[in-house]
Amino acid sequence: MSHSGSLANHFLGALAMTLLLGACSALPPVETEMPSVEIRTSLAPSGKLRAAINFGNPLLATRDPASGEPRGVSVDLARELGKRLSVPVELVTYMAAGKVVEGIKSAEWDIGFFAIDPVRAADTDFSAAYVVIEGAYLVRKESPIQRNEDVDRDGVRVVVARGSAYDLYLTRALKHATRVVAATSQAVTDTMVADRIEVAAGVRQQLEADAKRLPGLRLLDGRFMAINQAMAIPKGRAAGAAYVSKFVEEMKASGVVAQALKRHSIEGALVAPAAVPAPGG
Repeated sequence: MSHSGSLANHFLGALAMTLLLGACSALPPVETEMPSVEIRTSLAPSGKLRAAINFGNPLLATRDPASGEPRGVSVDLARELGKRLSVPVELVTYMAAGKVVEGIKSAEWDIGFFAIDPVRAADTDFSAAYVVIEGAYLVRKESPIQRNEDVDRDGVRVVVARGSAYDLYLTRALKHATRVVAATSQAVTDTMVADRIEVAAGVRQQLEADAKRLPGLRLLDGRFMAINQAMAIPKGRAAGAAYVSKFVEEMKASGVVAQALKRHSIEGALVAPAAVPAPGG
């Protein structure tokens, strides 16, 4: 081989190696070490990881129509975390986020999946969000309410699922309108129609499905709130909370969350941005 050919091959080889190393450095870190006994005990003190799954939010979890088994992005994350901890996963299912939160008091679960809220933070440590979901309003087609800003007025009633992120938010945000609660998110629109309530509030996709199911309803444009869905751990489990926070960031960065949303045909939920490190962190 000529000297010039040898130099060319050397250059190409070096270039290929540079590109390979660059590609590798762009990949997110992968957790390879077995979590410590302290972490495993913190997250699965009974020897199994009990994961609270909320069917009240269909963007996070539903039942498989064929098997009836829980499926969704929160189910996938629970099973992946169990795999990392090398412990079995028990799915503890609920029909409303409020019921999940109540389960903390009776120690029914070890990790949960629900929206970040300051009221819930009294009993719960949250990771950063893994998905962001829109909260929307539903009204009758003939309603004079045209914008989200028109809702908070005297004489307007807003029905929302008891204990949901929207309920907690609207409890603080509504100054003039009256809040009415339904038992679950699935019952919100039916309650609105049956009781002639002016507005229903909830997950945009749930309300869109209701508007197709029931005639004479329309969604308002835009959103009244962005719901940050996170992984939750009961207070007092610091080692587990720190591990879960790192786990969520890896699941977002590696594309696992995005792939789960795509696999389960979820629209309207976006992968949350990377968490902003704490000052000095």
